[in-house]
Amino acid sequence: MLAAFSLRPAISSVGPLLEEVRHGLGMSPTVAGALTSLPALCFALAGTATPRLARRLGPDVLIAAAMVVLAVGLALRPFAVGGQVGFLVFSAVALAGIGVGNVVMPAIGKRHFPDRVGRFTGLYSMSLTAGAALAAAISVPLATWLGASWRLSLGLWAVPAAAAALAGRRVARRGAPVLVEPVEPRSSARLLHSRTAWSLAVFFGLQAAGAYVVLGWMPQIMRDAGVPAGTAGALLALTPAVGIPFALLLPTFAARRPSQGGLAVSLAAVGLLGYGGLWLAPAAAPWAWALLLGISQASFPLALTMIGLRSRSTSGTVQLSTFAQGVGYLISIPCPVVVGALYQHTGGWGLPLAFMAALLIPQAVAGVLAGRAEPVSAGPRIQRL
Repeated sequence: MLAAFSLRPAISSVGPLLEEVRHGLGMSPTVAGALTSLPALCFALAGTATPRLARRLGPDVLIAAAMVVLAVGLALRPFAVGGQVGFLVFSAVALAGIGVGNVVMPAIGKRHFPDRVGRFTGLYSMSLTAGAALAAAISVPLATWLGASWRLSLGLWAVPAAAAALAGRRVARRGAPVLVEPVEPRSSARLLHSRTAWSLAVFFGLQAAGAYVVLGWMPQIMRDAGVPAGTAGALLALTPAVGIPFALLLPTFAARRPSQGGLAVSLAAVGLLGYGGLWLAPAAAPWAWALLLGISQASFPLALTMIGLRSRSTSGTVQLSTFAQGVGYLISIPCPVVVGALYQHTGGWGLPLAFMAALLIPQAVAGVLAGRAEPVSAGPRIQRL
């Protein structure tokens, strides 16, 4: 839970301060859009190395090492020489640690709690969402308290990552229960030919695209509509905060259902309402739009739950998680850049928001396909010795 808490402040702390970061580093809206796409790119690249590292180090050691990398990147990026280039480089370092953590976390659940995947995913998702919400809520007040320093505000998020690294070291020393698991082939050929795996990847990618657009751009949408900066940060904080109870309860509920497709469609429909409100009247009911988008982003814990349910073993979960998240994040990469470019060239948010709303339709279709009870790999269920 400490590690999960540290996986999103690197991203959600930037959104409320994006205008200050842009002015301080001389970023154009398009470059800022690239900054909001950087997480997806780093997650996709770092995730590809995770299965090999997990086999060599073990999931527990690997998550502790990922937290060390994350802490170093967060501590150095606001103060890096080279302006926006240095900021982007050390952001990539931090995001590489997050990328490894994203992939290996479902495997840790499968390893330590093989008969409680839904409950573990709920606790992990709740902690992750709480970290995102807190970082979004206090980034602006923290910068003000520190003397209008956005650099110190962003750099302090290295502290919880360092604490997670120390806790992870203790867990790695203690070890995990001995499990009897099916031997999974290391080739990804079975995933390339699996409709379930591809459906999971598309669903994961499209929900990630929506999440990073909201995290990166919603404060700017609100500020352009006349909402004060502090209120815009609070609205962004509400988006993940409202997802905390959903993140805790939804995975357990979803794990008990024979299919998760109906949940995927329902969450996409809620997202359509949220984007529609931002498009038509952003300042009329901003808290309502943030609430709806926060509920819609419960698609993330739903995706993690389906990854755990569609695999049989720890190694199989790592492989499926790597495939779904790697391909998914590659799918999501262009979306924040497209949103930034559309905003820059049109001078408004109508077309960017219409673009994001349209993506919810294929997301719902992929969720229906991924939600069918068709495991990617066959084999006996895990047993605890």
